[in-house]
Parts: sequence; structure tokens; C-alpha cells
Amino acid sequence: MRILLAEDDDLLGSGLRAGLMQHGFEVDWVRDGVMAERELRSQQHQAAVLDLGLPRLDGTEVLQRIRQAHIKLPILVLTARDTIADRVAGLNMGADDYVVKPVDLVELAARLNALIRRSHGHAEQHIQVGNIILDPMAKTVSQDQQLVHLSHREFDVLHCLMLQAGRVLSRAQLEQHLYSWGHEVESNAVEVHIHHLRRKLGSQVIETVRGVGYVMNKAAASS
Repeated sequence: MRILLAEDDDLLGSGLRAGLMQHGFEVDWVRDGVMAERELRSQQHQAAVLDLGLPRLDGTEVLQRIRQAHIKLPILVLTARDTIADRVAGLNMGADDYVVKPVDLVELAARLNALIRRSHGHAEQHIQVGNIILDPMAKTVSQDQQLVHLSHREFDVLHCLMLQAGRVLSRAQLEQHLYSWGHEVESNAVEVHIHHLRRKLGSQVIETVRGVGYVMNKAAASS
């Protein structure tokens, strides 16, 4: 899953980026509020971690502008402001969750996974489509209660498709969710991952909608 990190402290930002990448996230990192607002408006991410004390444009102002623009991207506020009043103010401005520094990376990853799941209508810790169950935190996939071994990219492609099962996603949309800045994407990368997933899960689980993209077939996943 591709997320945006908005944090101006170089040491903290580099640590958070490295830690979240170890938990399977693709992380785009910006260091000021102007850049954060621009990237949030692009809506190329599944969620965002937003520090409130950003230069050029305060994180609270970024949050207010994004919500006024009716952008529903899950946003987790990261801040040193730890009073109850500060937390309530952040939530009332449209934050979906609130974490106080110093941050535990395992908790942060778990909260981000929960926000992404809930934003797609999945309340449980795992995501299930038919007989296929995906656990975002454990990074495991099972089918008919048997573990299915997937590569990192295969897991990410399946994660995207399962979150939006029944909805067609184009190759460009999948690439947008899977790759952070600086990654050179081979032209057939998504097709290769889809091919491998079909071989491991069944040829009918992921359908090709010619000229449009790919869709998780709920009926086939249940058979």
C-alpha cells in the first residue's frame, strides 16, 4: 500500500519511512505543508501520516483544506501535542486517527492498516473475499485454510484488488497504489504479477476486463 508521510524532522522522517517500508508500505515523504497539501489533493495514496507542526503551512491548515475539498483519504495525525484538547481538536478537524510522538512503529503500521481497511468497508483485521483471506499485518494469504506463498508485489496487487473486490482497477491505478516515488516500473510488471496470482489462486479469481483493467471476481473466489 502506498502512503504519504508528511514530517519535517529529517531524523524522525527517515526512521518512520524505513520502518513503515519494513512493514510493507510504499512511502512517499514530504517535509512541508505545501507539498503535503499538493500530494493529498493528487489522491495517489491509500492513507497519510500528517505531522501537525509542518513548515510553510501548518498541518492543521492542511487537514482543514483537504476536508473542505471533500477528499476522504484516511489521515493519521502525528504530533507532539498530547493534551486531550489537542487530540479532540485534531479529530474534529477531520483526522481519522491520532498518534503522539514518540511513535511505536508496530502500532503505527497497525493503525494505518486499520484505517485503510475501514475506508474500504472492511471492519475485521483480515480481508476476506470468498475462500481467500488476506491479513495485512501478518502479510499472509490463505485459500481454503491453506497458506498461499506470494511475493511482496504479488501480495500488494492482491491486497489492492481484494480491498475493492468487484470494482475494475486499471493497470495505471494498480501501479499508482503499488509504487512510491523513484521506482522504475516495467511496462508489463502488473500483468506478470496477475499471471502469477492466477496460477497460485485459480485462473478465474482475477478477471481481465479488456481495455479497462482487472477485477477480483467475488463469485470465482467463493467456488
